[in-house]
Amino acid sequence: MTTLFPIPENHPQRFVLHNEVHARAPSIGSLPVRASHLALLLSSDEKMQERKHLTTLCERFGVAKPEKEADHFSATFNSFQIRWEQHGEFSTYSFYVHDTPKEPFADSALKKVPVDWMSQLTGQVIVAAHTTIVCAADINYDENADLAALSVHFADNPVIGSKVTGGAASVFTDFRIHVDGFSRFLIINHDLRTEQAGRLLQRLFEIEVYRVMALLAFPIARKLRPALNKSDRQLYSITNAMTLPDNNDSELLDELTTLAAEVENYISSNHFRFAAASAYYQLVQQRVNDLREVRIQGIQTLGEFIKRRLEPAINTCESISQRFTQLSERVSNASQLLRTRVDIIIEKQNQGLLTSMALRAKMQLRMQQMVEGISMVAITYYATSLIGKIAEALHLVGWKVNPELIEGISIPFILIIIAISSKRIHKIIANTTE
Repeated sequence: MTTLFPIPENHPQRFVLHNEVHARAPSIGSLPVRASHLALLLSSDEKMQERKHLTTLCERFGVAKPEKEADHFSATFNSFQIRWEQHGEFSTYSFYVHDTPKEPFADSALKKVPVDWMSQLTGQVIVAAHTTIVCAADINYDENADLAALSVHFADNPVIGSKVTGGAASVFTDFRIHVDGFSRFLIINHDLRTEQAGRLLQRLFEIEVYRVMALLAFPIARKLRPALNKSDRQLYSITNAMTLPDNNDSELLDELTTLAAEVENYISSNHFRFAAASAYYQLVQQRVNDLREVRIQGIQTLGEFIKRRLEPAINTCESISQRFTQLSERVSNASQLLRTRVDIIIEKQNQGLLTSMALRAKMQLRMQQMVEGISMVAITYYATSLIGKIAEALHLVGWKVNPELIEGISIPFILIIIAISSKRIHKIIANTTE
């Protein structure tokens, strides 16, 4: 891109990142509108397939297909509008039809979508919702009248709702899945602009999706609770045994190591799910705040209902996650304490072994010195015997020598020579070892 000023070269992702803020702008075309929303959990392979499947729909209606690496797509077909988004764990499809039947939920937007194409969608449905934006006159709505009349649109279930978007609309739901497999949101238009309506629909759909995604961790938390209690009791038994004087530290250390491996396995296997639950719950709270709810007298607001139902489950997940983390720290502390005790015992054993080795070496030295003294006597004996033999030989050839006298005189000299030689050998050995 040509620049007017001599600034450095652009980062390769500069424009992609800059335009990301406009990438998922909600747009519904016009009012009134009916919408159907699907959120599907997909594997990596299924994510590749759904992009091809979306391309098939575009080719069928002669619409420009999404780019190869696109993670969101919007297009208008003959009788409906589609909005697709691919997220980390799930993908969402929003279908819009710009008319309103006499009954808000009598005819859904999905009926305009080709049945054969819908039947080949990949993944598992985690959220399915119908939403209709109507005028108050279309359903004879009077905010001052009894709101129980709205229950007829929700299979006579109790209704939850509030005024939203600064009073420009009222939203009602029962947060239940109906016989068609879809939940329902009814939006009554007081003074909505098209852009407001698009943002409102998007927020409601995101609240429903993120609410359910946050709750994916709740069954895991309930399933892990018995294992957590069991591990906690096992740690208590081990630490209690550590206080007894006759315990086997090596066996306790093996048990602690096994327990630490089990606890870390639980943490590593479920850390992502618990962290995701916390992140999704924050998104739900943010989207509820974005609605700017105003209470309608006599019924709960969406935020109140979600907080009362969702917050205890999220607190349970956070509690289980924190308890596992604390248990891991306690196991680590107990392991360090036990290893210290084992190391001290080993050091004491090593000290005893070294003392025993030193005693043996001292005894060997004493024995060696005794043997050395005996050896000196033996060498002296053989040396004097040799000198005596030489003196006898000289006496036989005529020398006037007394063999016995010479043999006796040679003894001290031989001893002195052997002692000097021994000290020299000891000195040489000492210098060599140094």
